[in-house]
Amino acid sequence: MPICIIPARGGSKRIPHKNIRPFNGKPMIAHSIAAAQQSGCFTRIIVSTDSEEIAAAAREHGAETPFLRPPELADDFTTTGAVMRHAVSALAEERQPENTGNPHSGCLPEICCLYATAPFVRPEDLQRGLDILRQSRADYAFAVTGFPFPIQRALRIDGSGSITMFQPENFAKRSQDLEEAWHDAGQFYWGTAAAWLAEKPIFNSRAAAVKIPRWRVQDIDTPEDWIRAEIMQRVLEQTDFQAA
Repeated sequence: MPICIIPARGGSKRIPHKNIRPFNGKPMIAHSIAAAQQSGCFTRIIVSTDSEEIAAAAREHGAETPFLRPPELADDFTTTGAVMRHAVSALAEERQPENTGNPHSGCLPEICCLYATAPFVRPEDLQRGLDILRQSRADYAFAVTGFPFPIQRALRIDGSGSITMFQPENFAKRSQDLEEAWHDAGQFYWGTAAAWLAEKPIFNSRAAAVKIPRWRVQDIDTPEDWIRAEIMQRVLEQTDFQAA
């Protein structure tokens, strides 16, 4: 069965201790671990971190920490691809120790990168992502959501405060006549082991979309984002929304 890897470095600056800071009563990372557990998709849920404190919190909530991430993969410029390649390589070597230094992906199942700061991810989203990855035979399948306003009618404001359209030819077009645009929801990325090991770009022609409604997507990069996300989660739990 597939494996879940949750990247969670310890050096968050805009929101200190972001990955284990209490979010509506429990560490932020615990929400992602719980969704992975409830999805029934995974044989293993592994947290990739450079922090002993995060590792301890992850184990307390049921995840594994079979290795610590090296410091060079825990700075502000480290990519998700590099972190995942390190984790998948470690898993491949664990399964085939004789191939140390030459990890082989053939022995590994599908692998999901699930962000530690994704409190709105649902078990059924993860299940659907795995189904889409398998059915599409793509390298990746990841969560996306729609822009709330047509990007073809975006505005530019110059240094003097003047406004112009990026695409003035769309001024007179109705919103419903413009193509819908999507963006990364920042929640999870299913991928084949081979794609992760090769660090293939996620946003390429071999990626499939897992559509998520806008009301279940929120970046959490600032203290204001955090407050908004906590309120959103409480409202969703109280109203028990079942909409797609």
